[in-house]
Amino acid sequence: MTNKELKPEEFNEYYGRYIYKLANNVSLIEGFKNGANQVQRFFESIPEHKHDFRYKTNKWSLKEILQHLIDTERIFIYRTFRIARNDKTALAGFNQDDYVLPSKASHKTMNQLLEEFKTGRNNSISILESLSSSDLETIGNSNGSPMSSRAAAFTIIGHDIWHMDVINERYL
Repeated sequence: MTNKELKPEEFNEYYGRYIYKLANNVSLIEGFKNGANQVQRFFESIPEHKHDFRYKTNKWSLKEILQHLIDTERIFIYRTFRIARNDKTALAGFNQDDYVLPSKASHKTMNQLLEEFKTGRNNSISILESLSSSDLETIGNSNGSPMSSRAAAFTIIGHDIWHMDVINERYL
């Protein structure tokens, strides 16, 4: 299953900003595996003195951004799973800013955050490997809009790329 197979009606146009970051014809499982390596190498390459850096007051630090990637993956893989299981319950949105302070990312080391990321990514891959193509094509309701299980999953890896681009542009 590749992102090339996604149809515009499978996701709210807002999520296109992430999905369209992916190279054309990305395999879902390989995208998750390769993405994990990219995120790992990217954050490992950032000098320690930049970990708590904010390019502007009230903007997230690099550690908070990594925690945001972790938290967002948790939420979107949950959406992926529920939709794939044909759960017709409308899935609520979330306010990403509400998650930052309680995460206590600033009290964690980059290594702790990367370990948390790896653990979550391995879980996500396990979930995706357990789903069939037809499971992933299932359409549900997420944040008030139609979303397929596979669109929720592809959003995760595009979201990672989005934030690494932002970090390159504004933090490094």
